[in-house]
Amino acid sequence: MDASTEMNLMIDVPEPFSFAQNLAYLLRSPNECLYQIRDGRVSRAITIKEHISIIEISAHGDSSLKVTIKGGTAPISPWLQSEVAKYVREWFDMDRELLPFYEMAREDRLLTQAVSSFYGLRVIGIPDLFEAVSWGILGQQISLGYAYTLKRRLVERFGKQVSVDREQYWLFPSAADIAGLTVEDLSGLRMTVKKCEYLIGAARQIAEGELTKDKLLNAGSLKAAEQMLVSIRGIGPWTANYVLMRCLRMPSAFPIDDVGLHNAIKHVTGSDRKPTKQEIRTLAAPWTNWEAYATFYLWRFLY
Repeated sequence: MDASTEMNLMIDVPEPFSFAQNLAYLLRSPNECLYQIRDGRVSRAITIKEHISIIEISAHGDSSLKVTIKGGTAPISPWLQSEVAKYVREWFDMDRELLPFYEMAREDRLLTQAVSSFYGLRVIGIPDLFEAVSWGILGQQISLGYAYTLKRRLVERFGKQVSVDREQYWLFPSAADIAGLTVEDLSGLRMTVKKCEYLIGAARQIAEGELTKDKLLNAGSLKAAEQMLVSIRGIGPWTANYVLMRCLRMPSAFPIDDVGLHNAIKHVTGSDRKPTKQEIRTLAAPWTNWEAYATFYLWRFLY
């Protein structure tokens, strides 16, 4: 991959925004395989319109991010610079006006400590729909640590490896990469047959254009988008809301059945038991239109 030309971009950050808090979230697993973090900089390979670019992101003072395009398969044109900036803004949810969430959260007994402890954190996104759906499927009913192990196996077996400046980067496999596989092809990942079937089935729907981000965004409502997702075998309400939260950026997406959310509420309240779903609904009543951010902030107490 050509690394002979580098280009630096400056992206203004919104308020509130903390690159340190977002980087701390990205550091949560030593088994992450899609980006590297060193000396306060995060680097990764990204795909934009079938072109691959290596980018490195770091803080530039308190008010901007420095994004270095370190190489790629396309010339660093104004179009590519614009697309890279758009990707970074989406990844860090930088176009979200968070002040209303903070105003609500400071008055909420579950969230007030969270917004103080993690001030400037954004819901880190998964811009690619197939990657988001895959992560939701892989993570079903297993620990977060093992989910990262399954992701690494999938990426290193079926993803693409690229290099620049003698550094190696991985790209998540595309839906087309997985759509033509069989359960036997995935057996080396050591996950359940059902998950293999779910992954291949979702890949086929995405590769064939039956499920797209645009269709979900144009569904008309969160509930309609959720129904589109749960109609796919292997995607239930938890996975659907996770995808709507992390990929479609719907702030009212609410994975209410999430075990991590239950444990976080138990942690914050000091209770000796997990809350019931009805108790969560009561506690979450003030979070209307901010359920995704409330969930993400509460997760940070544990993950």
